[in-house]
Amino acid sequence: MKSFINFLKGIAISVSTLVPGVSGGTMAIILGVYDNLIHAIGSFFENWKKHSILLIEIGLGGLVGLLLFSRIVEKALNTYPIQMGFFFIGVVAGGVPVLYKRATSGEKKKSDFLFLIIGLIIALLMSLEPEATSAMATAGGSKGFIFLIIAGIIIAVALILPGISGSFMLLILGLYDVTLNAINTFNVPFLIPLGIGVIIGTIATTKTIETLLKKYPGKTYMLILGFVLGSVLPIYPGMPNGFQAIWSILSLAIGFALIFWMGKKEF
Repeated sequence: MKSFINFLKGIAISVSTLVPGVSGGTMAIILGVYDNLIHAIGSFFENWKKHSILLIEIGLGGLVGLLLFSRIVEKALNTYPIQMGFFFIGVVAGGVPVLYKRATSGEKKKSDFLFLIIGLIIALLMSLEPEATSAMATAGGSKGFIFLIIAGIIIAVALILPGISGSFMLLILGLYDVTLNAINTFNVPFLIPLGIGVIIGTIATTKTIETLLKKYPGKTYMLILGFVLGSVLPIYPGMPNGFQAIWSILSLAIGFALIFWMGKKEF
């Protein structure tokens, strides 16, 4: 039963990574598996059998989630961009209480709030209009291959660090639509170098992030909370009109209630 629950959590985490502005790391925190995942990756060889089981269970769920929901998310974003945007804002907002509780659960210092402001500013700066890089990524050849590996490394940091959305990072790099299409069309030449970069980035940064969360939990989670709050701006779809406003408010409320409820539950 526990294995199946971890499988379902993997699906939930992977679906959240498909959404710009929604962090898979934050979802892992809400579902209560983030610390175990970080430890399993960062200290894999200390107990490789135990860690392998956890990573396989959640990894398989993640793979299934990507394959099943990438096309659905792509279609929903294209068909109902306003409503989906407000739903995503609700999802982000629903995770704020969980992160704030973690940021203030230990010794409280006023200086920790400085890191919230820093995280907010960084997220807002990152949301500025990026240069189009999809042409370089899809050009093929050695330059495109290397570029995708570097992009994968950058995305890995976003995937591991709660509060920074991997899809949001893809948007910044100008690769979100291209990557979503590559998943839906099984564009292997595109996905392989991107996946290699993600693996390299995950192995290289996990231990560092685990150490920061252990030594400076308040400051680290405040920084993450700043990232989360700052991620609302790039996913804001604009002001809805008429009945669209009603559906948008309802979508926001559903997104908030869903994640807030999951954060309250002990899975």
